[in-house]
Amino acid sequence: LVEAQSNYYTDLFCAVTTASNLVQAAGGGEVSMSWGGGEFSGETADDPVFTTHGVVYFAAAGDGAGVLYPSASPNVVSVGGTSLSTNPITGNFIGENVWQDTGGGPSAYESRPTYQHSISSIVGSQRGTPDVAADANPFTGVWVFDSFDCGTCWYIVGGTSVASPTWAGIVNAAGSFSASTKAELTKLYGVGDFNDITLGSCGPYMGYFASPGWDFCSGLGSPKSYAEK
Repeated sequence: LVEAQSNYYTDLFCAVTTASNLVQAAGGGEVSMSWGGGEFSGETADDPVFTTHGVVYFAAAGDGAGVLYPSASPNVVSVGGTSLSTNPITGNFIGENVWQDTGGGPSAYESRPTYQHSISSIVGSQRGTPDVAADANPFTGVWVFDSFDCGTCWYIVGGTSVASPTWAGIVNAAGSFSASTKAELTKLYGVGDFNDITLGSCGPYMGYFASPGWDFCSGLGSPKSYAEK
């Protein structure tokens, strides 16, 4: 865990660089970022922050309609959100659909990267987000034990701030570390194995819809196995 001194981009990027150097020194791996802000015209100048050799970067796509940075960077795996359905009696898994509050959409400033050429008919000339997705609905999220704020209690947390480290952990567990985020994304867009999310909507005015294949709500889909990750 690396904490920034503030939520200003200068301090956040400094924290990312510190984390990157630690991961690189350990032999490579992943850096996950559960933060983001609105896009801005000069963001492309900050993209090199996410290019440390041997490090794959993951970023939360956001918990509301629209596109965030650094999720929009082509040097980052953008992670959107899904929602899980389980049987209220047995707890058995029923299905997975889009989390309506997930971030996603075409970037206003980043051009379409080469690994997204296969979805150019959807994203046009712009970088599309998210790339992938995972459970982010706070009602179906992950249990956390808190021994500080509430004494000793369990509660559920969600958001794409959960989905991003979930994906980073899965890729880390897969063990085949890529030399860069672009290399990892090229692999994911090539032959990655996913649960294709085809139900639900998201985005401004709920105007984006899940569909077979890649879409602006869930990207390529949620993790299915360690294959090609």
